[in-house]
Amino acid sequence: MTRLKVGVVGAGAWGRNHVRTVAGLAEAELAAVCDTDAKVRDRVARQYPGALVTADIAALLGAVDAVIVASPAATHASVARQVIEAGKPVLVEKPFALNARDAEAVAQAGAKRGVPVLAGHLLVYHPAVEKLREMVQTGELGRVFYLYSLRVNLGQVRKDENALWSFGPHDVSVALYLLGEPPVRVAAHGKSYLQPAIEDVVFLTMEFASGVLAHVQMSWLDPHKGRNLTVVGAKKMVVFDDMEPREKLRIYDKGVDRPPEYGSFGESLAIREGDIFIPRIPAVEPLAAELTHFVRAAQGRETPRASAEDGVRVVRVLEAASRSLARGGAPEAP
Repeated sequence: MTRLKVGVVGAGAWGRNHVRTVAGLAEAELAAVCDTDAKVRDRVARQYPGALVTADIAALLGAVDAVIVASPAATHASVARQVIEAGKPVLVEKPFALNARDAEAVAQAGAKRGVPVLAGHLLVYHPAVEKLREMVQTGELGRVFYLYSLRVNLGQVRKDENALWSFGPHDVSVALYLLGEPPVRVAAHGKSYLQPAIEDVVFLTMEFASGVLAHVQMSWLDPHKGRNLTVVGAKKMVVFDDMEPREKLRIYDKGVDRPPEYGSFGESLAIREGDIFIPRIPAVEPLAAELTHFVRAAQGRETPRASAEDGVRVVRVLEAASRSLARGGAPEAP
């Protein structure tokens, strides 16, 4: 099969990783890169002399079969629609859009034009998250009670989006991917310490119709670098720590059992302490897995794992969380 000619719009802090990864794919060719920054274009041209490097999206569209949109978040929706109108499959980095209206417009344009549109929900391609979803969906954990995640570090301070929109797409997309349902109610609290009206720290809570409660802590103003998720089920509990180099997933065979017969309510609950199991997780770079899948989806060989509709669902949650932030944490329906 002919290698897919892929273009990348935006080769900055994160887009450069897309450029690097596409260039290394066996099933694709880095055909073009578009960026408005002359210094970025000079860097890319030196590193990848075989690719067209341009500031003109129209020039890129004329040289590629499919496009990755990794430009600034505020431009994601408009650039994605331009790509779709050209009839090219597109992967839109997170956040899929900055409001639900724009996200829905991108999804509708893709459906109308009949081209694959994927949301850049990177962590749904992480092999540890894939394993965790399998455990949730097969019932190995029992009924899922609640989950919570931490995504913090003393890192890049953004000016165009707050911690919710910068970090939230990761954890919200994972929660929806694991549970297979959107939340019915969300609430968010946050504060702006470094820049006016741009929250550096946000605490997000999501409630689901199934009874599951999910909590996410996000901050780029923290002494620690943390990337972890805990899922608590009736039978087992699991911790996913992405900062661990090898032992990323730990499965705890522990919980609280209720015997079938008991004399009083106090006797009805018994703590169960079991083994800790550390499964072997394939050493696969999630971005390489995501882009390989994008190439195959663009060629019609695979169904998008993170579709435009998934992108819309996550943006609806983030938009509702933004309304909650503005209202001091009052619950909102997505």
